[in-house]
Amino acid sequence: MNENVSTTALDANWWRQAAVYQIYPRSFADSNGDGMGDISGVTSRIGYLSELGIDAIWLSPFYPSALADGGYDVDDYRNVDPRLGNLDDFDAMVGAAHAANIKVIADVVPNHSSNRHEWFKAALAAAPGSPERARYHFFDGLGENGELPPSDWPSHFGGPAWTRVTEVAGENAGKPGQWYLHLFASEQPDLNWDNPEVREDFHATLRFWADRGVDGFRVDVAHALVKDMKLPLRSKPSLEIKVDDGTDVLFDRDEVHEIYAGWRSVLNEYDPPRTAVAEAWVPFTHRRLRYAHPTGLGQAFNFDLLQAPFDATAFRDIVTRCLAEAEASGASSTWVFSNHDVIRHPSRYALPDGTDQAGLESWLLSGGSTPAPGTERGLRRARAATAFMLGLPGSAYLYQGEELGLLEVADLPAESLQDPTWFRTGNKVKGRDGCRVPLPWDSAATDFGFGGSPWLPQPEWFADHSAATQAGVPGSTLEFYREALALRRTLQTGESLSWVSEPGEALTHYVRPNGWAVLANFGDAPQELPAGIDPARIVLSSGTSASVLAQVPGETTFWIAP
Repeated sequence: MNENVSTTALDANWWRQAAVYQIYPRSFADSNGDGMGDISGVTSRIGYLSELGIDAIWLSPFYPSALADGGYDVDDYRNVDPRLGNLDDFDAMVGAAHAANIKVIADVVPNHSSNRHEWFKAALAAAPGSPERARYHFFDGLGENGELPPSDWPSHFGGPAWTRVTEVAGENAGKPGQWYLHLFASEQPDLNWDNPEVREDFHATLRFWADRGVDGFRVDVAHALVKDMKLPLRSKPSLEIKVDDGTDVLFDRDEVHEIYAGWRSVLNEYDPPRTAVAEAWVPFTHRRLRYAHPTGLGQAFNFDLLQAPFDATAFRDIVTRCLAEAEASGASSTWVFSNHDVIRHPSRYALPDGTDQAGLESWLLSGGSTPAPGTERGLRRARAATAFMLGLPGSAYLYQGEELGLLEVADLPAESLQDPTWFRTGNKVKGRDGCRVPLPWDSAATDFGFGGSPWLPQPEWFADHSAATQAGVPGSTLEFYREALALRRTLQTGESLSWVSEPGEALTHYVRPNGWAVLANFGDAPQELPAGIDPARIVLSSGTSASVLAQVPGETTFWIAP
């Protein structure tokens, strides 16, 4: 077992109230000047992360990959992409993080491998019906000569979820042959989780990284591993889950929890047990609870606040429901506003109220010009929402760059785009590149201190958002995050809250068990401080100024010390 395992405190419950910082490795920090962030770049910024005040880092995939989907097409689950470093670099990064009392969470991608994975290459070289193909979902096509896909299932990235292969073995060598399933890009063939070999291999992967000191795992597309592949294949004209009984064709089937019970057995082999959090886009509360059960992964993302408008009633209803979910499942809740898959929340909040997903896509396609965003208001709302969220019981998941107040880079030139959605939709959906632009560390340095000419171009306005520009500047977004996270460690207690304000009030007021209070004004107009609150006990304001202490300014959150 790697020596890094013993460098962190043996606290089995660290994850329940943790502030977790997501790192998209290619875009975080480049240590060798090749324009791509890497593992040593993460190590070089551990001091920054420690000063920020987070409890854990979550690393998006760093495995060998052709980057057909930003690293979520994995060639080898038990290695590091040579462009990002090697296993020694990884061990050094884990050691540095643990020395700073920062846990490490690795992204694991179990629904699909890369088409360059040794298993898939073996499947292509084998004949239909072979054990090699049984690790994936290969089917004969429909139509007179098998020329039609086996079903009408769509891909998440546009187009059909099936690709036909040319056979290289058997009696049909050299001819069009079977089709394989890929719910995402064609370079991401779905694994067959009914195959015991697949299950055992992922157990080995979990142990491999846990033995190297990894403290937990984020499970990509956790609800999609088990599919109903009985012939004839059932129709699935959309990717939405429309039933809540575990019988959907592709998602959230009851059988998936047998897989995660096996994972939990593996994770519990360690002291403390390794953690896991499911990315499960499941619309039904009672179904989502099952991923967070202690006999399963133990925690599941809820994306409710991420999808909610900046609205007092919406936030209050979501928090009430999600805390009840967490209590029912035995987990703690999770809160998130931004990640590598969505438009950064200061930009979402900058758009007119009521902007839906179609509106967001239209805004991206216009280069961020239509409608014109109110960027100052967007950042003000984002800071207020973040302060409201960081006061809540449960785990807070932050995305790299949000502590700098970064907006979505909506006007990336078409020739620089790399998201598969852009290509598979015929340039109709711009995709996720705008939230993945490499970070600005120093406005005075070449490439804003990223380390090399970045793989996605950085806009000029990044200069005003760099870490160096904001460090030590009162009222800056970076200093706001540092202050909030430091106070959160001091004040965070228990896993409950009490609402003081009435539903529908613009000034939303809740209190934690130790008397720590949070006042969030979701309206435009200032609100009077509630009676009995001493302005001298205001310890944090999401605004750049707290000079008007008798009132809570519009779109601002205050923390009140016990």
